[in-house]
Amino acid sequence: MGKTVKKQRPVNLDLSTIRFPVTAIASILYRVSGVITFVAVGILLWLLGLSLSSPEGFLEASAVMDSFIVKFIVWGIMVALAYHIVGGVRHMLMDFGYLGETMEIGRRSAQIVFGITVVLSILAGVLVW
Repeated sequence: MGKTVKKQRPVNLDLSTIRFPVTAIASILYRVSGVITFVAVGILLWLLGLSLSSPEGFLEASAVMDSFIVKFIVWGIMVALAYHIVGGVRHMLMDFGYLGETMEIGRRSAQIVFGITVVLSILAGVLVW
């Protein structure tokens, strides 16, 4: 079979000391925003179904949306969706060869994605409130 290799490798279990590059943070957030968006589809479909069920259901959905916590959750869903869309466009531009796949271009495009998402999150806040 194979040899068993016993090497002394450094083990860092303190995650607070690890400094992720901006590209890693962008990649992690892209995946997290995808999960949030997937879960949010169920919440938004429930709210849409409630609002379309009857005039009373619409009034109930409107009453649910009057809560600050629900508005904050909807805002968070919109921000996650905006980040996922902008990050997806970044990935597609890289896949199609419009953006080079170097570390500097990856870093710069991740920063641009963060900037666009900040602007879109402010616009989403204005829309929700």
